[in-house]
Amino acid sequence: MTTTASFTVATTAGPRRVAVAYERTGSGEPVLLLHGIGHHLRAWDPVSRILTAEREVIAVDLPGFGASPALPDGVPYDLPTVGAVLGAFCAELGLDRPHVAGNSLGGLLALELARTGLVRSVTALSPAGFWNEPERRYAFGTLRAMRRAALAMPVPLIERLSRSAAGRAALTSTIYARPGRRSPQAVVAETLALREATGFHATMTAGRGAPFDLNVKGVPVTVAWGTGDRILLRRQGIRAKRALPEARLVRLPGCGHVPMNDDPALVSRVILDTSR
Repeated sequence: MTTTASFTVATTAGPRRVAVAYERTGSGEPVLLLHGIGHHLRAWDPVSRILTAEREVIAVDLPGFGASPALPDGVPYDLPTVGAVLGAFCAELGLDRPHVAGNSLGGLLALELARTGLVRSVTALSPAGFWNEPERRYAFGTLRAMRRAALAMPVPLIERLSRSAAGRAALTSTIYARPGRRSPQAVVAETLALREATGFHATMTAGRGAPFDLNVKGVPVTVAWGTGDRILLRRQGIRAKRALPEARLVRLPGCGHVPMNDDPALVSRVILDTSR
């Protein structure tokens, strides 16, 4: 069941109250799961069901996505600010340096949490931030096109498309290599999450800024990239390895940009191996 935590965060605009929606299941060492831009915590469902056999799983809706409200007016969606929000969230829940796994934007945030010493291991699935400028423009253009399409479609059309494998492919093949595996209900929910994401534009704006500080040391890091990623091309994984020489680089054969549904067993194994 989704719950909301409300807490105060120190921001560049001063102390602000922030709310974050999350689900907490399972038992064992905690692992925090962070989704990508325009998505929501349900993206992790196929993996969460496996991880809960060995871990306490905390899946969150990032601020301005899913059921989490937008950040307060004047609070930026930049990496240090959202990282501070997640750090305060962990403190509110009593999570002492959890393991963290993140996808895309969530992968970049996971690395930020490691950089600031807030987590004990990182699994970054196709993390953002390792692009060159043409690749960034391509990725952002693709994401904006997905958002425009989601906004343009009436909900009955989304529901009708979700009922067939071809329709699910039309809605989600940009992020999944195997869109037919996604359930109709999940496809409808994530399409609506994309169109209703109040933090979408502010997050995109923050992503156009200066290069990110990705200097992570002393924490086990795995960077995993789907061979079928159509948003952040897999050659960016080589750049990630160069930027993070102590990290392990793993291929996810047959997986797209959001690999948790394409091969949940493989993704779960990578997370568990890293957290061990």
